[in-house]
Amino acid sequence: MENKVKKIHEFGQSIWLDFIDREIISSGNLQKLIDEDGVRGVTSNPAIFEKAISSSSDYDADIAKYGKDGGTTEELFFKLAIKDIQAAADLFNPLYNEGVVGADGYVSLEVSPFLALDAEGTAKQAELLWKQVDRKNVMIKIPGTKPGLKAIRESIAKGININVTLLFGLERYEAVTEAYISGLEDHLAAGHNIEHISSVASFFLSRIDVVVDPLLQEKGENGLVGEVAIASAKKAYEIYKRVFSTERWKALEAKGAKPQRLLWASTGSKNPAFKDTKYVEALIGPDTVDTVPLETIEAFRDHGIAADTLMLGLDQATETLAKLKSLGIDLDKITQDLEDEGIEKFNKPFEKLLKAIEDQKAKS
Repeated sequence: MENKVKKIHEFGQSIWLDFIDREIISSGNLQKLIDEDGVRGVTSNPAIFEKAISSSSDYDADIAKYGKDGGTTEELFFKLAIKDIQAAADLFNPLYNEGVVGADGYVSLEVSPFLALDAEGTAKQAELLWKQVDRKNVMIKIPGTKPGLKAIRESIAKGININVTLLFGLERYEAVTEAYISGLEDHLAAGHNIEHISSVASFFLSRIDVVVDPLLQEKGENGLVGEVAIASAKKAYEIYKRVFSTERWKALEAKGAKPQRLLWASTGSKNPAFKDTKYVEALIGPDTVDTVPLETIEAFRDHGIAADTLMLGLDQATETLAKLKSLGIDLDKITQDLEDEGIEKFNKPFEKLLKAIEDQKAKS
């Protein structure tokens, strides 16, 4: 029988795994996901690493070892994380070098969430992590906050692959495409090649519906429940198609530039009333990435439906967002609140993670 997850790639979408720990690498399970499910990359974030390091003894020996080097707890954390990222990147290296070099096979590592509103600090740490990981198929994750835009442009201008994370709103997404294109132009103007640079823009989905759906239910609009995030994503894809077909873009493409693919994030269903593969099924289409938690990959393998769905119902998506406005639901405010909350959601596990490392270091 054909693997349902693997079939998604036939429609031009890459499935990345939204998870990493030492066990999945050392056990051969990550390689199995690559071979059997056609998984084509990995994303990580502070919450994922917090879970990995706090709930396992796999890191204890390295904490004891690196703890003797001096340095801050955050520096110690990045040493642990970089080891995992390098090991995963090496597994994906054959994919990275397959066909069009650099088309896929990326592993993402995020800058410290404490820097989310610090453009200078973010750009500096992105460059440091890029050099420390020292893999062509790594992406450094930078939040798409307002200050983040400057750091994204600067990082691209230095030739660093960037995964822009924490995007909820369409206006901000378009500003991110501008930062990417400007960064490529800067790199080119400095006399460098640009064909090796790759980037994705991570648009977060289910969290939008978590906030919007109760507001719709209050207004008796049950037909729109679970539809707003998908409608936003389809509109983001319209922006993508427009931005990456302009004359300005074509000039960069002629020099080997790759479009900044949209990446669907937060694709696990948070509402038990929804099908657990809902967000994956609704947004399958060319030149996109979907980063998926392990349980959603398993669910899709079992009962997912792979079809070319991304361009379907674009008029309906426009109507859904217009209806939201007419109901007095301010999506721009909601997406800004989600961004602020998202920063906090990564800060908390990061603080917890640093504390767990300190406690472990004290024991060793």
